[in-house]
Amino acid sequence: MRTILSTITLAAAVSLSVVFVRAQRPLEIYYIDVEGGGATLIVSPSGESLLVDAGNPGARDVQRIVDVLSDARIKQIDYFLATHYHSDHIGGIPELSNRVPIKRFVDHGPENLDEGKFRGSDDLFNGYLAARAKGQPLQVKPGDKVPIAGLDVFIVSSRGERLTAALPGGGAANPLCAGFVRQEEDKSENARSVGIVLRHDRFSTLALGDLTWNKEWELVCPNNLLGVVDVYLTTHHGLDLSGPRALVHAVRPRVAIMNNGPRKGASSGAWTTVKSAPGLEDLWQLHYALQRPPNAMFNETRESGGPELNVPERFIANLAEEAAHTPAYYLRVTARPDGSFTVFNSRTKDSKDYGPRR
Repeated sequence: MRTILSTITLAAAVSLSVVFVRAQRPLEIYYIDVEGGGATLIVSPSGESLLVDAGNPGARDVQRIVDVLSDARIKQIDYFLATHYHSDHIGGIPELSNRVPIKRFVDHGPENLDEGKFRGSDDLFNGYLAARAKGQPLQVKPGDKVPIAGLDVFIVSSRGERLTAALPGGGAANPLCAGFVRQEEDKSENARSVGIVLRHDRFSTLALGDLTWNKEWELVCPNNLLGVVDVYLTTHHGLDLSGPRALVHAVRPRVAIMNNGPRKGASSGAWTTVKSAPGLEDLWQLHYALQRPPNAMFNETRESGGPELNVPERFIANLAEEAAHTPAYYLRVTARPDGSFTVFNSRTKDSKDYGPRR
């Protein structure tokens, strides 16, 4: 009898240890190189997965996402969140859904009929709809939450609308609003982007898809509805169409991740705004930004990229110039409940630790 009880007690202790270890699993966020598109994998402490966007059409970006899923030991995507319906954000979904089970699709609902063909093609959008039909659709509006155990995933923007009430810890008056200059109204899918603030106890991160200048201003003016965050994924790949000082400096990120490509994003204005944010400890880039002349389409007024407008190489995941380079490296944030986190560069195998916010 004593042997049987001892065996039962040992088994119970092992079981409790497994539960405890699982409960202590950190939050992991993988920023995937899709050459200036969008693809971010979030793995919750409970083991649930959230993939935000899926890169461009074609095998290249899908394979890069699948490789990261493998590194993260993820065999299915519990939630796919489409920030908006442009080809560099949902282009990979038709093929990805054939390779990996996707259980739920989160988006802002009907497409933007006013935009015409700029988002890509009807075939692209129909491919997304066909993939979504195989899972469970979830249309979200500001104020909603994506129900992932162990995380608070707040929807802060969707379909051109924004939060009307501050998140916990937000709501303070924003003195930066006084100097804000509006840009021309944006009627594209970008302005309808689904944006999120994700919190894991004391850690928080902000990702707004390709939300544009005026819509970002609405989130923080006259009051900052978002509060402060630890990690900021630069909006719109770091293009000057997004990232006003009124938002970037108000949320006071400790670390910023710029999901740029070698010839897209990391515009001089947006890069400088992020780099000068109060309290910023480091800016990390998915790519070295090549030098290029101003581009009126992206509201660039100054030359971008080049030696003076890139961070040191240890903070850059990919240095290669060619868009088809292999392998493609990622950045990973590992966050803990006390607010501390680590950024890992898969190219250098180097990491940097950041303690809890003081």
